[in-house]
Amino acid sequence: MSPPVFRDVVVIGGGQSGLAAGYFLRRGGLDFEILDANNRPGGAWPDAWDSLRLFSPAEMSSLPGWPMPPSTGGYPTRDHVVDYLTAYEQRYSLPVQRPVRVKGVLRSSGGLSVRTDRGTWLASAVISATGGTSQPFIPPYSGRVMFRGRQIHSSAYRTPDEFAGLRVLVVGGGNSGAQILAEVSKVAETAWVTTEPPRFLPDDVDGRVLFERATERVRAQIEGRDPDLPKGGLGDIVIVPPVREARDRDVLYTVPPFSRFVADGVVWPDGTRTAVDAVIWCTGFRPDLGHLAHLGVLEPDGHIAVENGRSTRQPRLWLLGYGEWTGAASATLAGITRSARDTVQDIQEFLAAGRT
Repeated sequence: MSPPVFRDVVVIGGGQSGLAAGYFLRRGGLDFEILDANNRPGGAWPDAWDSLRLFSPAEMSSLPGWPMPPSTGGYPTRDHVVDYLTAYEQRYSLPVQRPVRVKGVLRSSGGLSVRTDRGTWLASAVISATGGTSQPFIPPYSGRVMFRGRQIHSSAYRTPDEFAGLRVLVVGGGNSGAQILAEVSKVAETAWVTTEPPRFLPDDVDGRVLFERATERVRAQIEGRDPDLPKGGLGDIVIVPPVREARDRDVLYTVPPFSRFVADGVVWPDGTRTAVDAVIWCTGFRPDLGHLAHLGVLEPDGHIAVENGRSTRQPRLWLLGYGEWTGAASATLAGITRSARDTVQDIQEFLAAGRT
């Protein structure tokens, strides 16, 4: 077995959060390595559906240091994002090792031991940046296992062609649900199921405005005041061109949730049955933090208690890019820069204190 590799910092995850951390670690002169379980660059983006578009323009969807090149149509496509992340990694010569699957992180003398399928790394600090899309979430509907139709999560959805001529339920009220409903409704009989009516933003509000609002909310919280802002958050529906076209076709409406599945469809709260051929679950993800379980930092809900992204139970561990609980808008391309910069600054101060 090869001897352990010693590094100041090990970053687990080579997607957008890991690359943003790598940029600041490189700029700070730290000895680090990024371990990525995927066999290609781009994090989770290559697994998104074919027609996905960001709801922010390219200039508002950039990692630190290098703006995303402009894209045709105003809103970057999945492939545009993947190309950008691939080029970003190369531009800054970030030390990404892949594929490397982390089996667990354990305490060790003077640091943390990162055990992988390709050996062991010993680090003074670890940044976990595996993202929030590794564990698709499907709500526990009664009778779901007996349903004979097709069920897929949005993470496995690629094109509407495979649903042509079918009766399809799209479940979930976020931007993914709106965009998938918009294109599937062109080829199939659809119904859009949401727990609450979705909130549609004005046509002139995109990710740029949402990020500015998120920034103002953080600033107001720090200053102890209420933000003077209209309603609207990162989960609201942005009217990108495909969604606008669906609205023009009058298919962009929702129905409340059904009660349960039956073999050939679903039953609604009033007892009505509807035959269904397929269900597309646009119901989000849960972070997979099992690689940190041996550190004793997991809470009963599967999250990790953090303060400014740093574990409150393990001072050598930082979490980056998992959602609002690890930094405002930190799960977005537009929002990761601030969290990554602050995380690396904290690590530099931590390491410097230990060396004096």
